[in-house]
Amino acid sequence: VARSGSVPGALRAVAVFSFAVALSTRPGRCVLHRRPSLSSSPADCWSHLPPGDMFSSYSATFSHSKALTSPYPGSHVERSQVPEDKVGWLVEWEDYDPVEYTAKSVLAGPSWADPQINDQGFSPKFNERDGDVERKSLNGLYVVANGRPRNPRGRTGLTGRGLLGRWGPNHAADPVVTRWKRDRSGNKVAHPVTGKNILQFVAIKRRDCGEWAIPGGMVDPGEKISATLKREFGEEALNSLQKSPEEKVELEKQLHRLFSQEHLVVYRGYVDDPRNTDNAWMETEAVNYHDETGETMDKLPLEAGDDAGVVQWVDISEELQLYANHSYFIKLVTEKRGAHWSEDPAPGCPE
Repeated sequence: VARSGSVPGALRAVAVFSFAVALSTRPGRCVLHRRPSLSSSPADCWSHLPPGDMFSSYSATFSHSKALTSPYPGSHVERSQVPEDKVGWLVEWEDYDPVEYTAKSVLAGPSWADPQINDQGFSPKFNERDGDVERKSLNGLYVVANGRPRNPRGRTGLTGRGLLGRWGPNHAADPVVTRWKRDRSGNKVAHPVTGKNILQFVAIKRRDCGEWAIPGGMVDPGEKISATLKREFGEEALNSLQKSPEEKVELEKQLHRLFSQEHLVVYRGYVDDPRNTDNAWMETEAVNYHDETGETMDKLPLEAGDDAGVVQWVDISEELQLYANHSYFIKLVTEKRGAHWSEDPAPGCPE
């Protein structure tokens, strides 16, 4: 173990909540085939959590699902198969022989990417702030073995960085912008079965994989999470990069109004992402910005930009199939807001 010392305790944080969603979606539709309910997740047990401010964060851990899929995104590279009982690093596996892969776009040395681990002059400070680059994990210490950080959720069948720029955690931010669904008279629309009001959120269809997702992106070096959330929403859901200087000024005023209000941090931590490898992985902070009256978002015309192919308001329910762990984040928002999620009653919370 290099730099970080021996951290066996970090590896004992074995995933306690397994989450998987289908990889494919049908073009042009946001409500897709019914999928297994997430109603047994910890989100149903809000009332059992310690009392506190509503606008506090909630976190969970995820086991691998999408981080084991092949081929690797944007390539024909097949991961080495990892049986479910051998994902965890505490399980000895002498014959483990993962595929090594780092995309050419990363190896080209763009500003958002690290050099190769053995390049002269590159001495990353893992598990700490490294200049402007945040190499701390939101889930605590991670092991560094043979000079490389080790994915805290286990083996993925692939070493290197794949499409990810940083060795270790790659930090992102996901703004979940919501409003109540309303009829033509401006009244909230309730679900006919549950009687709960229906929430809508701003969803984008990703250009890279065609899946629906929360608009979001990577945190720039030295950038605050709050700035990333606002920037990414503006770029992907409002096409701010293509606006005129005058339009940008007005857009900034409206974005400030939305993003300066009270907000709800719904998740901070590891993300089960198809780009993850043994040595590089995605982490995010998902934050809910809710427009209670709808007046703010009515003045922000949605327009797809940057990495988004399509952007629109989508009704929230368990029918949704979204990129990575995004369905789980959306479910947490409905639980906190008391909105409709599932027609099936939630099972009792475990003690």
